[in-house]
Amino acid sequence: MTKKIEQKIVGYKVATEEQTKEASARVAESNIIQMHEKVSRPEALAGSTYKIKTPMSDHALYLTINDIILNEGTDHELRRPFEVFINSKNMDHFQWIVALTRVLSAVFRKGGDCTFLVEELKAVFDPQGGYFKPGGKFMPSLVAEIGWAIEDHLQKIGLLKKTEIPEHQQKIMDEKRAQFEGAATAPAAEANDFPPTAELCKKCSVKATILMDGCMTCLNCGDSKCG
Repeated sequence: MTKKIEQKIVGYKVATEEQTKEASARVAESNIIQMHEKVSRPEALAGSTYKIKTPMSDHALYLTINDIILNEGTDHELRRPFEVFINSKNMDHFQWIVALTRVLSAVFRKGGDCTFLVEELKAVFDPQGGYFKPGGKFMPSLVAEIGWAIEDHLQKIGLLKKTEIPEHQQKIMDEKRAQFEGAATAPAAEANDFPPTAELCKKCSVKATILMDGCMTCLNCGDSKCG
């Protein structure tokens, strides 16, 4: 590219190596692609699918999060969530699932900090009560479990850091847990006389609901769908 000099040259200065590097760095930074709405979708995206199974439904829900890789192959390579898909055989929640996927995908493509979505979703409570996951983890709602799945994904791609318990605190917790389990083993075995296939009761939150005489009935509190 040529440029005509309109004025008389009265002096010049040779750029130092440091100044040249700084200028090159500024040019490189200006070419870095950040996440924004105008980033076009590639033909193929990498992602992860999470299976969400709750005792409230006979069918599992599958959450797929696809990521886009920006500035691939450079020092500024970034992996960011780009879109969300939720699929299930249960059509009862079809409308809000479609709405949720569109809103989440729009927030991801907007760019900026999207980690706030995790806490917002995890704070949603089901008016009928939550449920316990295998291992005793309580989920206040299906939406909250979607939030936990998104949190797990964001931790995997480096947008969120896992909360690590200090080693000494973990040791104390393990000792307390061992003491509790040792003391509660015998009574728990006597008290828990419900069938292993029993489902969680929405009224008393105990896994004691079974199909009896064609009706789901709780053996703990007596709650029945048939009245």
